[in-house]
Amino acid sequence: MPKTINSLFIIFFMSSFLSDKPAYLLYDKEGKPTNFSAMTNVLADADVILFGELHNNPISHWLQLQVTKDLYAAKKEDLILGAEMFEADDQLILNEYLQNLIKSSHFEKEAKIWNNYGTDYAPLVEFAKSNQLNFVATNIPRRYASLVSRQGLQALDHLEKEAKSYIAPLPIKTDLELPGYKKMIEMMGGHGGDMKPENFAYAQAIKDATMSHFILKHWKKGKTIIHYNGAYHSNNFEGIGWYLKESKPKLKIITISTVEQNDINTLEEKNKSLADFTIVIPSDMTKTY
Repeated sequence: MPKTINSLFIIFFMSSFLSDKPAYLLYDKEGKPTNFSAMTNVLADADVILFGELHNNPISHWLQLQVTKDLYAAKKEDLILGAEMFEADDQLILNEYLQNLIKSSHFEKEAKIWNNYGTDYAPLVEFAKSNQLNFVATNIPRRYASLVSRQGLQALDHLEKEAKSYIAPLPIKTDLELPGYKKMIEMMGGHGGDMKPENFAYAQAIKDATMSHFILKHWKKGKTIIHYNGAYHSNNFEGIGWYLKESKPKLKIITISTVEQNDINTLEEKNKSLADFTIVIPSDMTKTY
């Protein structure tokens, strides 16, 4: 092909690409554009990956599955899955389903699955099942998080030994001066009725601490755990990541966040440094619920 024609072809191709409407774009920590392959190359060397999602965003869930598939291709049996969406007291029934001991109907009826399980999380569970991968139920049972939001962390001291086995070891370290918790307290001030605003932050902290606890309980050197959670549980390298670092400072943690913007062609200033990688999705993207 002559150089002139070749150059015109390249210009036409690039202009056509730029006029497309991509479903997402990827940025690194500094807000520079990057791509899926570059991200997954970095993820393959991580000990723990915290994939922060928007719970009702279909692109977020699709990318979770794609990242997991690519990680499995690189790590095989050294890959472990874990999720906020499953509570620690459902680990037994989750294991029974993964091991083909019970039917999906029994699992979905008896586990405390989220309303969007079928569309958004079942593909991850089925991937783990078909490839014989461990899937960790990391979250604190919601009844105990609710207890903390009403009565504070000290209320957990009255639980029985078995109940405490589903929670991070008590007492947990908390730092309500961390920006994420501090912002939560400010937002809840005056909106919690008789509840103390700081108790909402403590409830968030016990979730983060418990998810960190069960991630570390199942992680071993040479393994990679990919953990799916709401982005607010790992944004700004706080939340789950903060607790992981408190326990194991040398742990290699890579975070992914998900945001929505009206214009995805540049990363807005407020969304920079949220995570090692940020997925930017159009604000008008359809929702799963």
